[in-house]
Amino acid sequence: MKRIGIAFFYVGCILTLLAQDKIFIHKTDNSIIDVFVSSIDSIVFSNNETELNVHKTDNTVSNYTISDIDSILFGSTSDTVYILFSENSATITNPLSANGVTVTVVGADVSVNSTIENTDVKYMIQGSSSNGSLKIYSNYRLDLILNGLNLANQDGPAINVQSSKKISVMLAAGTTNTLSDGITYATSTEDQKSTFFSEGQLVFGGTGSLNVSSISKHGICSDDYIQIDEGNIAVTSAGKDGIHCKDYFKMNGGSLNVTAASDGIDCEAGHINITGGTITTHNAVADVKSISCDSTMTISGGTISMTVSGNQSKGLIAKQRMNLTGGNITINTSGAAVLVAEGSGFEPSYCSAIKCDSTITLSGANLTITSTGFAGKGISGDANVIINSGTINISTTGSGTTYKDSLGLTESYAATCIKADGNLIITGGNITALSSGNGGKGLSADGTITIGDTNNSPTINIKTTGARFLVSGTDYCHPKTIVATGRITINNGTNIISSTDDGIHSETSVTINGGTNTIIASSTIQGIGEGLESKYIYITGGINTITASNDGINATMGTTAGGTEGNDGSLLSISGGTTFVTGSDAIDSNGSFTMTGGVVFANGPSSGAEEYSDVNGTCNLNGGIFVGCGSSQMQKSPSTTSTQSCLFMKSTFTSAAMLTVAIGGTGIVSFKPKNGGGVALVSSPKITKGSSYIIYTGGSYSGGTSTNNLYLDGTFSSIGATSKKSGTISNSGTVNSISF
Repeated sequence: MKRIGIAFFYVGCILTLLAQDKIFIHKTDNSIIDVFVSSIDSIVFSNNETELNVHKTDNTVSNYTISDIDSILFGSTSDTVYILFSENSATITNPLSANGVTVTVVGADVSVNSTIENTDVKYMIQGSSSNGSLKIYSNYRLDLILNGLNLANQDGPAINVQSSKKISVMLAAGTTNTLSDGITYATSTEDQKSTFFSEGQLVFGGTGSLNVSSISKHGICSDDYIQIDEGNIAVTSAGKDGIHCKDYFKMNGGSLNVTAASDGIDCEAGHINITGGTITTHNAVADVKSISCDSTMTISGGTISMTVSGNQSKGLIAKQRMNLTGGNITINTSGAAVLVAEGSGFEPSYCSAIKCDSTITLSGANLTITSTGFAGKGISGDANVIINSGTINISTTGSGTTYKDSLGLTESYAATCIKADGNLIITGGNITALSSGNGGKGLSADGTITIGDTNNSPTINIKTTGARFLVSGTDYCHPKTIVATGRITINNGTNIISSTDDGIHSETSVTINGGTNTIIASSTIQGIGEGLESKYIYITGGINTITASNDGINATMGTTAGGTEGNDGSLLSISGGTTFVTGSDAIDSNGSFTMTGGVVFANGPSSGAEEYSDVNGTCNLNGGIFVGCGSSQMQKSPSTTSTQSCLFMKSTFTSAAMLTVAIGGTGIVSFKPKNGGGVALVSSPKITKGSSYIIYTGGSYSGGTSTNNLYLDGTFSSIGATSKKSGTISNSGTVNSISF
């Protein structure tokens, strides 16, 4: 077939030569030889037809073995320079030698110098060499086509582009290209920072593959930006960063897999923007980052998977704002926190999945974080953390411990799922967080925490299961589920808060304005486990179910360990919502308790020195519906300054029997004490002065609402009920004490 093709060429040669600028001889070794038509005198076969002889006008003859020829084409001057590496040498086809492209070869080291302006030059690079290199100087942007290249340079970069212009790197379809370097680089006055280095922008495309390794340097580095549009790129190892650039790093498509001894992807002075593609990073060295930038980081798409096992290392880290608006991000960290010397002691440096020196905003990303290292962090922001939408799953299992701070004082540190040094604002999204290590925290902020707003309703499930540990004296590090130095406000959402210690704790105040809130604080240690705890607690709305092993709701200034029997000035105020609260003290205010609206069903224990409502200051029931049940050993009634009448009942109540308070023959509230007991209190706007009342046990209730054995706004039937007490509400005082 080849002989027929060449014979055809011979017959039609004269006509073809007149119409074209060059003849291109494609050889079986993938090299290309080009000859200007104007320089050819004649083309003939050898006598034995084994060679093609090209006779030129300068009386020279070039002989080509026919078996080495793949095809012969005619065409105009090419814009592609062909470089074929062959172990210790390189074959060059340079159709632009007369136009400003000079190629020199020493062994397998190839150097290109292009002075062409306003025209992209293409370089087709292929072949193999275990001791070769490619260096390019260019005045204008260029295209590198890697077409099955296997190139190793023992004393420098495999590819070194000394041009500040844009370099488009095309990975030819169906090819695998491999670049590697040596242990040490030869001395040079030029930058040579990586196995694949460029002074200019690197833009990767094509559907082929590129594997890069470096022993002591970066894998791929640009002193400008790096952009990946497509292709399959793997930095299999790097002594420094896998990918390193300055202006920005952008990922639009393709795949990138990086294993590095330093950072996976590092944008030294610019920003990172990831819109698509797949990124996988592996970092096992201490104090490095998977994806890092000195400016802003934006992730709006793609799939990212990071494995971080080095102590105090980070997954995603940005020095300026971080915006996670889309994509699927999975981060697994196993590195431990490290104590860094500071002053007279230390400062902890954590292994964090996400870390930002500025504000972190999550609006649509699907995020999964698993932290198993000692005192590991999930999301950590030095400023605000804002969550507007998306799905977030965080698990931390590492425990905490004590250390000496910079002043030499004993402090504690522990794992945290989400930590904001500023404010934590959650307006939407689906968030699940579990911290199982000792002293672990769910949501933590040095500023305020806000959950939901009027128009947005997040879904939150936060849980801590670890134990407390002693810091010094009587001070413990507690596994709190939601904790803030500033105020905590819940406006909306479906929120499940569960802890083996405190559920929600604020050093300033807690306000619940809305939402469906389930709070569980259950500890096996006596006196531990507060549902809500703060100096000032305000409940204005929401459906709130609070269950605690100690106090369900605890208003306290926290100035005296274990509380105080004197009024410490704290306040619990309830003006709306429906609250079901159970605890050893269901409600405990070391200051005052005021209720002006809403519904409260408080259940203390059936016996012992705890109660449904323990208030050191004034306890004013001025509105709303309050039902309380508890031990007969604690018989505190509301303050006489209350403006709403109540029935303070002393008897023996069981959790099985329904009690009903009827005013004027109409049942206004029915309930079953959760734990039984000997004291019950009912206050309602319908208990008016001078009206008659009847207390029933038994009977039935239909319609209305019935939650947690509290029945409201329905119809009570006294059929089968037993009248236990009847009488008339006082016309003067608001507290009506009765026994039966």
